[in-house]
Order: sequence, then C-alpha cells, then structure tokens
Amino acid sequence: QVPLVESGGGLVQAGGSLRLSCAASGRTFSSYGMGWFRQAPGKEREFVAAIRWSVGSTYYADSVKGRFTISGDDTRNAVYLQMNLLKPVGTAVFYCAADVQASSSLVFPVDYDLWGQGTLVTVVS
Repeated sequence: QVPLVESGGGLVQAGGSLRLSCAASGRTFSSYGMGWFRQAPGKEREFVAAIRWSVGSTYYADSVKGRFTISGDDTRNAVYLQMNLLKPVGTAVFYCAADVQASSSLVFPVDYDLWGQGTLVTVVS
C-alpha cells in the first residue's frame, strides 16, 4: 500500500494556479518533515518545497520562490502545495514525500523515506 497519496494535479494554462494535496494513506507514522518534488519526462526528480514540522520552517527551490507555498498538518501527515503564476514548463509528475528519520536536510530525495505515486501537472501556454 502506498503510504502517501497525492491529488490536485491537472492541466492548467500558464499564469494559472493549482493546489496539490498529499495525505497519509492507511499507514500510521510520524514524520519530521514533508516535501514536494517534481519530475519531468527524461529528467531527474527535483526538489520543489519542504516543511520541517518542529520549527515550522519552509524551504523552496529558487525557481518557485514567491510563487509556490507549502503548508501542512503534521498531526495528519498532510501537506499542500499552492502553486500560483505557473510557468509553461510542460508536464511533470509531482511527488510528495515524508521524512521519518529526522534527516538533516530536506532538499534531496534521499532525505525522505516514504513517497506517494505522484500526480500529473501540465502547464501549457
């Protein structure tokens, strides 16, 4: 069973907005932080945003700062990504992930232990 389930993806025009959601599915766990990554066809998975529950700190890739906002609920292991002013970058799968081992960093895929299956986002011009 996939521990995390994403939703909210879809097709949107450049300049528009989407809100992605991610929640724990069935499995009970405690996380120290959660994050979002995206992967375009033929490219590596790249960091988008993360939130560390203990201090409420948020982290963003430079490419999304000022346009994307991460938020969440640590009691439910739920995380959201509000994406505004989307750029026409084509298609990417957005994945959410959870850190359950207190990684020192939250910007690399290896920092996370649990992943969802992803939700597809397509931004067209």
